[in-house]
Amino acid sequence: MKPSAISENDLHAYIDGKLPAAREREIADWLEREPEHQETLARMRAYRRQNAALHALYDEVLDEALPQRLAGFARTPLTAAANNASWLRYAAMLALVLIGGAGGWLLHDAAQDGVMQWMPGARTRMAAAPITLARQAAVAHSVYSPDMRRPVEVGADQEQALVTWLSRRIGANVRAPKLAPLGYDLIGGRLLPGQSGPVAQFMYQDAGGQRLTLYVSRDQVQSQGTGFRFAQEGKVNVFYWIDGQFGYALSGGIARNELSRIASSVYEQLETAPQPAN
Repeated sequence: MKPSAISENDLHAYIDGKLPAAREREIADWLEREPEHQETLARMRAYRRQNAALHALYDEVLDEALPQRLAGFARTPLTAAANNASWLRYAAMLALVLIGGAGGWLLHDAAQDGVMQWMPGARTRMAAAPITLARQAAVAHSVYSPDMRRPVEVGADQEQALVTWLSRRIGANVRAPKLAPLGYDLIGGRLLPGQSGPVAQFMYQDAGGQRLTLYVSRDQVQSQGTGFRFAQEGKVNVFYWIDGQFGYALSGGIARNELSRIASSVYEQLETAPQPAN
């Protein structure tokens, strides 16, 4: 059955995660169910990837201190500031045009090849929300990834049983992305306590013994922060994001650029893979 009239504004609110949960599910089911909507669905996914890349590129700028060379303007008397208002507006407009143009070309390339690019040299600041998701994921990675004897509760040889068990305990379907093409094999997973309920952790390992963990939580379902963000907790780098009812965080002790490449693959797989049957 077709939902009540869906406008372009509804679709953009769906992309931005601004709809009530029931309406979001209604539109998602409608897009997935009808073959003629596949082009619209692909466009929505491309927009969502662009949103994620924009957040990753520019969210950190919001927390930056005012540059010293501009601090004097902030202390300028009101009369002088009024005299300068016109050229300041032009400067701001020029900056927005330059940033928008550069970001647009970058995101055009990102949408074409499905890989998000990040600003080189960006500061590794923990984003304000949902900060707990990234921090808990980093702590869980630090606790379990060094364990050589029992890093997981259920091994990859029982992957289907692991996924079924974690889905049942969390109360929603979870999936373990396939990272073997990127050099990381699933070694298993475990159930962990979250802020208000259970969370899942999947662990991967490369041929050299380097481990990554994917933390899957439903604690953040009310969060409005849907951006794809980076955080650093000690020596652990984390990329984390909100997608619908889930919060995800990929953690590892590898370089940020390499982790971002893998996180992009995880994001794509979780975004496009069909939901398993209950």
